[in-house]
Amino acid sequence: MSPPEESEVARFKRWAAERAVELVQPGMGVGLGSGSTAAFVVYRLAALLREGKLTGVVGVPTSLETESLARSVGVPLATLEEHPALELTIDGADEVDPELCLLKGGGGALLREKIVAQASRRVIIVVDESKLSPRLGTQRPVAVEVLPFGWRSQALFLEGLGARVTRREAREGGPYRTDQSNFILDCDFGPISRPAELAAKLEARAGIVEHGLFIGLTSELIVAGPKGVEHRVRRAG
Repeated sequence: MSPPEESEVARFKRWAAERAVELVQPGMGVGLGSGSTAAFVVYRLAALLREGKLTGVVGVPTSLETESLARSVGVPLATLEEHPALELTIDGADEVDPELCLLKGGGGALLREKIVAQASRRVIIVVDESKLSPRLGTQRPVAVEVLPFGWRSQALFLEGLGARVTRREAREGGPYRTDQSNFILDCDFGPISRPAELAAKLEARAGIVEHGLFIGLTSELIVAGPKGVEHRVRRAG
């Protein structure tokens, strides 16, 4: 039986991921992002390692799901405690604006993703072109990870900032739990004109563990679409 045909979007994700993996050099510590696009990164790294085209590479996964996938395909892993400074991280995004600011957290791994990104010299984001947006919040809500203790007070605070707030639910019922056992509040602010200002307000609130606004972290963007693959570098300053 022949394998299922790859969808167009999946093909674009794979193209972007494979281009990003070309930036990995032997001996590097590489942050491994989470989500469907980042999974293509893991598969490509595993193939190059098996073929002997890359050696000495160790991955630091940003989620338990990515850790499980990487182990299953033979990518050597380390923790951030063992490898606290990374040459680069390759990850996906839910939405990307023209300044290469991001919305992340659709898969629930935003806290670990941001920790690993901040520990990396370069952050390479790989997306298909549907993730490009004129303003963050145009397509997706902002994921806000909160402590279960007092989560309703955080929802009221977020509503006071202008969001429509929904607690994320697990498929099996009950609240969705992150890898840290926290809740996620999905906050629809609409298009966000000043994402850095909103990020600062969220970071100042006790009980909010992390948010899905990734401001000034992206070094490079690799985006794929019908016309091929484009590699963008964030402007200095």
